[in-house]
Amino acid sequence: MDIKNISYNRISSIKTELVECKISCTEIDEKQYNYEFTASSDRDKIKIQAYFGKKGVKVVLQGNRDSLLYTEINQIIFEQHQLDFMNKKNDEPKSYIGSDESGKGDVFGPLVTTAFYVDEKVKIKLTQLGVRDSKDLSEVQITKIAKMIRTEFPNNFETIPLYPEKYNELYNKFNNLNALLTWTHSKAISNLLNKFACNNVIVDKFSNRPINISSNSSDNNIDILQIPKAESYIGVAAASIIARDTFNWWFIKMKNNLFDFPKGASNNVEQTVKFFIKKYSFEEIKKVSKIHFKTVQKYI
Repeated sequence: MDIKNISYNRISSIKTELVECKISCTEIDEKQYNYEFTASSDRDKIKIQAYFGKKGVKVVLQGNRDSLLYTEINQIIFEQHQLDFMNKKNDEPKSYIGSDESGKGDVFGPLVTTAFYVDEKVKIKLTQLGVRDSKDLSEVQITKIAKMIRTEFPNNFETIPLYPEKYNELYNKFNNLNALLTWTHSKAISNLLNKFACNNVIVDKFSNRPINISSNSSDNNIDILQIPKAESYIGVAAASIIARDTFNWWFIKMKNNLFDFPKGASNNVEQTVKFFIKKYSFEEIKKVSKIHFKTVQKYI
């Protein structure tokens, strides 16, 4: 089960990277042995598959290897990721606030944004705890590491969880997911700036919208860096783990209440939406899902 979660997290991350590069992508489908989606340009289509098995997760591209689209996607997924990881390690500020979110691509469950403050001592300890990009960790590992982080650094992070009903209310207000994300990141970061003197902020990029910071600090000279794949910074990685753990707890709570909601936006999710609305009502689906998703809209 854990390897399937890692596989889904990996392919979801890939899709996000491609969309940020203005590449058109279909929804992620769950197959018997893999997750997959199709990326397309005017001339070509490339299928991206993430297989899960005993040997771990394997990402495969299917399509014309000589096409420009294949070359671009291959570089984004395999080559550029390694180069970025190496470079960011060298450029990491001594102290900064890292910010990331979890749940934006999931029909069910909350959207959770976390900001995390780190300095040199905190970074060393986080490394010892095994902190890295949450998409490379199993759900069991995330739970374990998140618990240790909360124990060691209870005051170093701020989390903004938007559970489905509140999410739907705010989405209607902003009418745009990126605008809503900008608000949650800004709020989490601003709350931390009121506790820590810090001039650097690193955000896992989700749009070109600027992050709006407001704090009680007299020093407003804050350098905000918004970059793709920012989880290679340990502060952002720690934020991603706390956000994912908070997101996961909603599903655990629902399962304890005798309803096992699937994550993501796969065919299984769509069938669950259809079943839930038929058994309960549209009013009830608003309490457990993000209703602006096409997966929900087509059944209401």
